[in-house]
Amino acid sequence: MSENPHARAQQLLMQAVVEGLQPAEEAWLREHQASCAECAREAAAAQDAVRALKSVTVMAPRDLAARTQLRMRLRAEDLTRSASGSLWLWGIAGASWVLGLVSAPLVWQVFSWAGQNYGVPKLALQVGFVLWWTVPALVAAGVVLYQRMLSRGNRGA
Repeated sequence: MSENPHARAQQLLMQAVVEGLQPAEEAWLREHQASCAECAREAAAAQDAVRALKSVTVMAPRDLAARTQLRMRLRAEDLTRSASGSLWLWGIAGASWVLGLVSAPLVWQVFSWAGQNYGVPKLALQVGFVLWWTVPALVAAGVVLYQRMLSRGNRGA
């Protein structure tokens, strides 16, 4: 740990109060406190503080547990509804990707035909083709973000 025995004793003392010590560390700390009055006083003060904290009574409303259980049930139902909505969204998104991949050659032929017959520049056709696939995805992402915003607003109410 530390080369300074007082610093080590202080660290072990804090560890003893919070999480406990290994037997070897506990023996070292007792031995050090027996030979060091300052560390022994710190240990006594820490024990007094712990005893004082344990003696404090906190009054909680009688129905606190029931209210907490109700809120937990409501939150679990909210998460379940949210998860089922997300499952549908993932399914629709997956179907959209599959249909997009299958129909891409046909859509490009339509764009190419429109470009040849109406003199649309190739760059405009390419931008239009990309937008044909990205706009629905952006709309879906907007819907998801909007739903999350609404669900966060409902939780805060």
